[in-house]
Amino acid sequence: MPVNLAPPDAARIKPVPGVELGFAEAGIRKAGRRDLMLMRLAPGSRVAGVFTQNSFAAAPVAVCRGHLMAGEAIRGLVVNAGNANCGTGDDGVAAALRCCEVAAQLIGCSISQMLPFSTGVILEPLPVAKIEAALPAAFATLAADRWTDAASAIMTTDTVAKAASRTVAIDGVPVTVTGIAKGVGMLEPNMATMLAYVATDAVVAQDTLQRMVREVADVSFNRVTVDGDTSTNDSFVLIATGQAAIAEVIEAEPRRYEALKAVVAEVAQQLAQSIARDGEGATKFITIAVDGALDEAEALRVARSIGNSPLVKTALFASDPNLGRLLMAIGNARVPALDTSLLDLYLSAGDDTVQVIESGRRAAAYREEDGVRVMKPSEITIRVTLGRGAARTVVWTCDFSYDYVKINAEYRT
Repeated sequence: MPVNLAPPDAARIKPVPGVELGFAEAGIRKAGRRDLMLMRLAPGSRVAGVFTQNSFAAAPVAVCRGHLMAGEAIRGLVVNAGNANCGTGDDGVAAALRCCEVAAQLIGCSISQMLPFSTGVILEPLPVAKIEAALPAAFATLAADRWTDAASAIMTTDTVAKAASRTVAIDGVPVTVTGIAKGVGMLEPNMATMLAYVATDAVVAQDTLQRMVREVADVSFNRVTVDGDTSTNDSFVLIATGQAAIAEVIEAEPRRYEALKAVVAEVAQQLAQSIARDGEGATKFITIAVDGALDEAEALRVARSIGNSPLVKTALFASDPNLGRLLMAIGNARVPALDTSLLDLYLSAGDDTVQVIESGRRAAAYREEDGVRVMKPSEITIRVTLGRGAARTVVWTCDFSYDYVKINAEYRT
């Protein structure tokens, strides 16, 4: 079960003018479930994206990169779940292009104006014929209010669909930002998340949109980890349809840029946290806050070392305040010349905060029962103060339960 994460309320997920979404059951891996999503964008929309840095990047990632670099106005996205189309060579690229071709015929655009995405099992041929057959059904369901349906159509081992929406006034004009995401395992993004799509009706210059998607990824999806593994298919796409009656957002005009970026980041952070809350087998949602670092990269290194440690994550599952595992994880971050005598560490749950490490040693007032108490709730914060500088960051993760092993051991069965 996800940690304090309810399915999105469709009534609260606002349509974005210029975006229509459809879905279908293609039977890509399992029959009787939504596994295909189609998105149609209004003419003039601008699209930017960041993608996985895994050397085995999947075929659709390569096609997306190529189509975005070509500079044509993107008119649609086609997304399948159940099959990653990764490790499939030239045949995989041809399969991704064929999906683009069929979707482009339906939407009425060129192949290079379509972006393909896949998620699921690696090293299996993409069942293109099933996708071709189902795309007309997805096209027939296209509508502006299908965001939650689309979110469910891109899930794999997710237990809850993930969607978020906000409205902000820019120059007195309401601007909408809505997004969906999927991902619960094989997840430590090194650019984005498993799959995430965020759209706004703001008018945004192309270069500005690309800058924004990178900056937002760094404060949202790049701050979440489930198991420390970067997927082969990670993709985060930001869309600006230009339908809102506001002046264009450009880099040289920081007021509009920062206002829009703040709301896009808020949506992306909610989606990122939803991923950690729905981590495979998760029973606890963990916030890891590191401050007192020389720079943000140093703080992030420490936070990720804690969040990716199987020993820390299993201790969190068991509500076992094994302080040695926390010290081990911090030390494994390999912070140059770290003076451990300056380090403090706190565990918190709600208003209950316990200092467990003071000046690099077990805090004098700390008692084992205090640690057990504060680690039992479903939401816990680990705060580390390095005592080296003013930089800070935060990472969101989850625990490792018995079910994590079971889910991944049985993933292909």
